[in-house]
Amino acid sequence: MEKYTLANGIQTLIKYNKNTPRTAIVVFIKINKDERKAGLYYLLTQLLIQGTKTKSSEELADILDENALDLSIEKKSDYIKLRIVCLNEDINIALEILDDILENSTFDDYKKEILKVKGEFESDLDSAKTQAQDNYYRIIYRNHSYGIGRQEIIDAIDTITKEDLLNAYNELKNKSQKLISVAGDFDTNKLKQALEKHFKNLQITTEQDVRKKVEPLEENIISTIEKEDANQAQIFQGWRAGNVYSEDYASLVLLNTILGSSGLTSRLFLELREKQGLAYTVRSVFEPYMLSGTFYVYIATEPKNIKTSLDGFKIEINKIMNEIITEEELQNAKNNAIGKRQFYKENNIGEAFLNGYYEFLGLDCNFEEKLIENIKSITKEQILSTANKYFAKSHVLSVLAPREHLLNANLLKL
Repeated sequence: MEKYTLANGIQTLIKYNKNTPRTAIVVFIKINKDERKAGLYYLLTQLLIQGTKTKSSEELADILDENALDLSIEKKSDYIKLRIVCLNEDINIALEILDDILENSTFDDYKKEILKVKGEFESDLDSAKTQAQDNYYRIIYRNHSYGIGRQEIIDAIDTITKEDLLNAYNELKNKSQKLISVAGDFDTNKLKQALEKHFKNLQITTEQDVRKKVEPLEENIISTIEKEDANQAQIFQGWRAGNVYSEDYASLVLLNTILGSSGLTSRLFLELREKQGLAYTVRSVFEPYMLSGTFYVYIATEPKNIKTSLDGFKIEINKIMNEIITEEELQNAKNNAIGKRQFYKENNIGEAFLNGYYEFLGLDCNFEEKLIENIKSITKEQILSTANKYFAKSHVLSVLAPREHLLNANLLKL
């Protein structure tokens, strides 16, 4: 791994992997400010592939197709990610595409894209699970950008103007932290020359992250959605957890593995699905961001089983808070978690992303290896301590079901 700084100060990671057929290039752009209108950054990312001053969206699509280029642009909670994968001999074409997108996007088709985004999100919200999940994030991250869901974007997107998009675009281009990560088989000197050529106009900044802080969660919150035609109850129960910089990161990864992310061997699966037959889908999720994190448990079950499912969650959470796990369960969890993580860097796409992601966050590009070593060192006592540290705090419960079953589970007031 080589850390290389472009003449304009932008940090670049270069990982040479001999005899790999395709090269991956990932550009990270930090989100330093809260968006002025819900959905502004999401709409912006969708429009970045809808045409530039030099190419129409059709021409861009043709170039991608003719050269077997795989391009994706995503808005994440803390950053925007541009990723392109190309044959090794087509690196210059791939970099030209990224350069053109970053320098010359026009946003001319923003009205058409607004209609498209609204249609897609309205379709997404036909899903009961999506409604309940969006509601969970809305509550757990109340009054924060992490909590903006599809409905908030639908409600605000018509107010977004081309000027809004251009202002956000120019701020991201000129006033945000950036990092470029490349992995593949290439001539390193030629790659550096190409990077200097195509990214010379990008600017970096020392501006601080001025986004709102995440408000503390002071009490348990129950939020219900009445949906009379729901065949399943959708239940999300969660807590605030450590962020990506947390000293508990490795312990939370293992706690998640033990409770619900390891499939057939997880406690929630064994107890709520296998023994009680409450659901086909039951799991836990740990999601760390820069400013906060969340840990939630989820089940989709027959509406009549809401209370039984919540009791099942409570029993398993209390158990892991009060009983030391066995050495065998701890070792199995470590093997499972490490085994999954070792797949993350199996190809150039995963390596370019993960190296860049950790370096971009200030954790160092080799953080994944350090995290695996930390996972290996976690003790049974640390799992118990971590469970008590987070599960004893206030939680959020988001439940979607027909009104009758919400009432029967004592989740609605008469």
